Amino acid sequence: MKIYTRTGDKGKTSLIGGRVDKDSLRVEAYGTMDELNSFVGKAMTELDTVIFADILTDLEAIQNELFDGGGDLANVMKERHYKLSEEPVEVLEQRIDVLMEEAPPLEKFILPGGTPAAATLHIARTIARRAERQTVTLLKAEEDVPAVVQRYLNRLSDYLFVAARIANSRVNVPDNEYVRSAKVFRTDKKKED
Repeated sequence: MKIYTRTGDKGKTSLIGGRVDKDSLRVEAYGTMDELNSFVGKAMTELDTVIFADILTDLEAIQNELFDGGGDLANVMKERHYKLSEEPVEVLEQRIDVLMEEAPPLEKFILPGGTPAAATLHIARTIARRAERQTVTLLKAEEDVPAVVQRYLNRLSDYLFVAARIANSRVNVPDNEYVRSAKVFRTDKKKED
């Protein structure tokens, strides 16, 4: 089997049910989801399999969900059956809540960094935000786009932020606070004297 087909040499690519220019809004959106998926995979290689078993389980599911969402954006068939549902959005919300209970109190903006895994998760978070923006643009331009993809990407960026903080805190690496940040977040956790 040859990996190259030469069918894209004139700037077109195949979708599920049609062909479009390689710089179309759809291709930008699902291409960014593919980029995001790659960084999620990179983060997985940087996480200890014992200390971060729960997060690795989350990230494996996320990789599959990103593939589903990207496929849904690439689908231009007249009758469409989408793979991504509301359930993964709800699961992300539940996992965010659990991880936020574990995370150290947050009062100030933090800078991406800390451990290599945390830094990679922050990169993935920013790519998730870009993919979300591109999906919003696509939603405005075309009617037949599953809106759940945008909601999923929104929750995913929040999840990746919290996961990056946990990637630091579980190995006792503090978050790097933005030095000129005022106290912008209120915490419900009681501070010890």
